[in-house]
Amino acid sequence: MSPTVRDFRPSDAQAVADLRRAALPAVIATPQGLVRQLATAAPEQRLRCLVAEREGRVIGAVTARLVHDSSVPGQGSATPHVHPEHRWYGAGAALLGAAEDHLAAVGAERIFAWVENAPGPLAFADRRGYRRTRPAHFLRLGLAGAALPPPGELPPGVRLHTGADFAADPAPVFAADAETAVDEPGDVPCDAMTYTHWRRQIWEHPDHDPRLTTVVTVDGEVAAFTLATTDGLGRYSSSMTGTRRAHRGRGLARLAKTASLRRARDAGCTEAFTGNDASNAPMLAVNHALGYRPYGFEWRCVRELEQG
Repeated sequence: MSPTVRDFRPSDAQAVADLRRAALPAVIATPQGLVRQLATAAPEQRLRCLVAEREGRVIGAVTARLVHDSSVPGQGSATPHVHPEHRWYGAGAALLGAAEDHLAAVGAERIFAWVENAPGPLAFADRRGYRRTRPAHFLRLGLAGAALPPPGELPPGVRLHTGADFAADPAPVFAADAETAVDEPGDVPCDAMTYTHWRRQIWEHPDHDPRLTTVVTVDGEVAAFTLATTDGLGRYSSSMTGTRRAHRGRGLARLAKTASLRRARDAGCTEAFTGNDASNAPMLAVNHALGYRPYGFEWRCVRELEQG
């Protein structure tokens, strides 16, 4: 029986979170996070979540959107995920086809997707007209036995804070995130992120854990940070780590990440995940020094849409 594709319903949230976690274990996925993402999407994203259903069970999902936080127009993204136990029924092709139709209708000129570095997924992407642009790594750290560096004495003027310390006004953290995001390697520049969107979809996201998010200040100014997400199942992810340009080369990103990981372990987290573009040598070096090891490999792929 072939799967059917339909729009997401709030009652699908647990099933979609479960299948995403099964298909992509290195990524935090929770039902409350998914519902929040859809409820707070900016109108210009033209976001649409679709699910594939077979014999009454949700077996796959895709979220299609326009990349609205970039100055480059016409960029879309859609990566279908299918539960590993329910592949080969055509769910991935049906989901991606529906996502492509939606994005073409709302003005996308090209679509980006992440593809697992395995023969089957790569062949699927090739058949659909997607070409590979850049690789990226998933990394994992087992927190129970991790030999994390001790806190040590902080340099003069340097202080460590949690995200909770910025609950009343996270704007300084946003400014640091916006600056560092522009410098991240990628196919599409993230140079048009607004504070309203960042606060709604990142800072106030239910998966964001302000207790574990770490902010480093130098003489009272935010210099570096690591944003932490958790799923309540012992899994932690550093979703973004960065240092403002004026403070780079001083080990502040490593300081922020180490402090966050230590608090995550103390809070009962057992696994830590992160992801890096393969060309981001400084961050890969930091993660390797902290004990992270390769856990997965993906390709960023793109398909140009025919303009009619």
